Amino acid sequence: MTTGNTSRADTNRRRILDVALAELLRDPDASMDQIARAAGVVRRTVYGHFPSREALIGTLTDEAVQALTDADASAREGVTDPARAVARAVLGIWKIADRYRLLVALAQRTVTVQGIRDRLAPLREEKTRVLQRGLNEGVFSSPLPAAALAFVHEQLLFAVMESVNEGLLPPEEAGHAAAVTALKAAGVPADRAEELVVRASREA
Repeated sequence: MTTGNTSRADTNRRRILDVALAELLRDPDASMDQIARAAGVVRRTVYGHFPSREALIGTLTDEAVQALTDADASAREGVTDPARAVARAVLGIWKIADRYRLLVALAQRTVTVQGIRDRLAPLREEKTRVLQRGLNEGVFSSPLPAAALAFVHEQLLFAVMESVNEGLLPPEEAGHAAAVTALKAAGVPADRAEELVVRASREA
């Protein structure tokens, strides 16, 4: 394949992914045919890049997880206080998670919950290190070890996504609520948790 053909193929693949995300967020049952039509390509082109709908959703999920990981790292950059790092990270992650929350709900039916957990392992490990430092320094207080607490924080984010999807929580309030709840789950007093999240919101 020539460089021109490779470039065109890469462009087509990127367009298919971008359109697929938009279509699946609009209609979680969107078929490969619908996605192909929306992308302005024939069905065979879509299947040439993604052998199945599950493979396409899996790739979108990989990209979502990478975006979450990048948002977490960016939010915590240069922050030494563990509590402030958690507040900033949850707020930063939610900006991305809010965009992908319908995709995550869809991926749980195709990629599976375990598949998503496996993809999130590096992010969970980084969260564990931050929480362990906070426990060591007395910033956090929890009967749970850091790894278990990191898992609780991960499940909290999923629960917040589902709450928004179900109309139980306005999306504009979800990030703040998730960050305060995460800090309180780590043993930070309620007033201090609220203060940290308000400060982190202003810094964002």
